Amino acid sequence: MKVNLDSFEGLRRPAYILEETRLRSNLALISRVAREADVEIILAFKAYALWKTFPIFREYIRATTASSLGEARLGFEEFGSPTHTFSPAYTDDEIDDIARCSSHLTFNSLTQMERYARRTLAVNGDISLGLRVNPEYSEVETLLYNPCAPGSRFGVTADKLPARLPGYIDGLHCHCHCESGADVFARTLAHIEERFAPWLSQVHWVNFGGGHLMTRRDYDVPLLVRTLREFHGRHPHLHVILEPGSAFGWQTGPLVSQVVDVVEDKGIRTAILNVSFTCHMPDCLEMPYWPAVRGARTIESDADGLLRGCHGDHVYRLGGNSCLSGDFMGYWVFDHELQVGENVIFEDMLHYTTVKTSMFNGISHPAIGLARENGELEWLREYTYVDYRSRMD
Repeated sequence: MKVNLDSFEGLRRPAYILEETRLRSNLALISRVAREADVEIILAFKAYALWKTFPIFREYIRATTASSLGEARLGFEEFGSPTHTFSPAYTDDEIDDIARCSSHLTFNSLTQMERYARRTLAVNGDISLGLRVNPEYSEVETLLYNPCAPGSRFGVTADKLPARLPGYIDGLHCHCHCESGADVFARTLAHIEERFAPWLSQVHWVNFGGGHLMTRRDYDVPLLVRTLREFHGRHPHLHVILEPGSAFGWQTGPLVSQVVDVVEDKGIRTAILNVSFTCHMPDCLEMPYWPAVRGARTIESDADGLLRGCHGDHVYRLGGNSCLSGDFMGYWVFDHELQVGENVIFEDMLHYTTVKTSMFNGISHPAIGLARENGELEWLREYTYVDYRSRMD
């Protein structure tokens, strides 16, 4: 079927819609940055893992990054190449299979390194091993997403590293960004180089993790390229890797929902939708942030979540269709009275959504569609009762 990408008129069920044109635009920019900065940029599955779109990705990138056996198998079996793998803690029953699926494997701690390094090399003699380090510096303000917060379980601080790394450690991994700008990376890089200078000369590669939101409209791409090229100048022996997730899926398509009812209490009107924030847009509640809604604008509320003042007749909270009392957000102002059955379109809902959704309450799960460049809508995945039932099997 053809689809109108402005209104999604005719769509009468919830669906994530990935737009191929927007995806290719992101991929082209990422590919250009990798080429101009002479670095490797790979896809992090924790933000985006729609494997049926991997043929498109393979036109632009060569590798992926995983954080579990499931993700490592996805990269190896579906993307078609071994993954760059990091996990907070590997386990005896999974480490061998992970090693077989990986080209690079990073340990989170010295104890994990000592426990599994030789075993991993015995399983896969070609694997390149790394160690995650913690620079004790991050500008991520939301603690839930800050990997360098005090007491962090991620990485080894400089004061705990041995003066000489084991000979089997080829690289260092450092992740301390979240949808950050190039200026943040430049400031962070100064801390990394200062703290880990003695060890950078001992390794062959360095992975600066994810959170580099280079496809955001206001991102300073020239600064990122310049910062990376200058780093190359200081450390010409190092192969540099970036593994963003959001940058690939950023602004590549919406979640389309429909109004199923409008209820009112104490003057607050809530449009109940056939999607759920907690099930289908969990980052909105976790981060938290208000997503952009097409054709509507957000307005402020007080500390108790109540509306401030009068803002006209078309003000709504948007409520999810689960039994969680807090499964709502608000407020949005529309230019008309919402009607049962009409579409409510949440912008930018392809990253950190499809990978984090749940089937809590057994409510209908949005389908996943790919809007091709010619306007044809291809359904990649449709969910039924069987999917919910099989999770309990």
